[in-house]
Amino acid sequence: MKLLDRAFYNRDSLIVAQALLGKVLVREIDGQRLSAKIVETEAYMGIEDKAAHSYGGKRTQRVEVMYGGPGFAYVFLIYGMYNCFNVVTREEGTPQAVLVRAVEPMEGFNLMSQNRFNKPSNQLTKTQKKGLTNGPGKLCKALVIDKCLNGEDLCGNRLYIEEGDYEPFTIVAAKRVGIDYAEEAKDFKWRFYIKDNQYVSIK
Repeated sequence: MKLLDRAFYNRDSLIVAQALLGKVLVREIDGQRLSAKIVETEAYMGIEDKAAHSYGGKRTQRVEVMYGGPGFAYVFLIYGMYNCFNVVTREEGTPQAVLVRAVEPMEGFNLMSQNRFNKPSNQLTKTQKKGLTNGPGKLCKALVIDKCLNGEDLCGNRLYIEEGDYEPFTIVAAKRVGIDYAEEAKDFKWRFYIKDNQYVSIK
């Protein structure tokens, strides 16, 4: 499938967050290919978004990658233990990003199972299978996405996103998750997901 180019990412996060649904996230590691369909995202609109790490023009070493060009990975740690994978959008100097919240496994399901649960996929319970990649920390563990990939070029060959198969689906807009501190921004419907997909983190 065709790799998404730089121009795809050089748009507002609200546009990119919806456009990413149905696209295929790929992780190449140790000669193996892991891939998964993106089914849930959240848009973070930068300086004016009280839920964004770059709100108010905040500029630290942690968020610096968001001030660079579009099409790079922003990977950060939450609760000191879970990685979250974000796609940097917009032109250099405009610190917007899209959080990838959930994906549907496609290739490498057995390796993802080993990464997440330290056992082969045929030993997973039904609940474990459904919960393999239905959250930002879960998908990062399954796909081996960590801080080493912060700043990774998504137009490269280790971590990238491809066009999907264009299956029709309905997009649902909802409130973002875990941002109760963000005042009025916590109510913005800037989370998007594929309706009825079993891997969506929160319906």
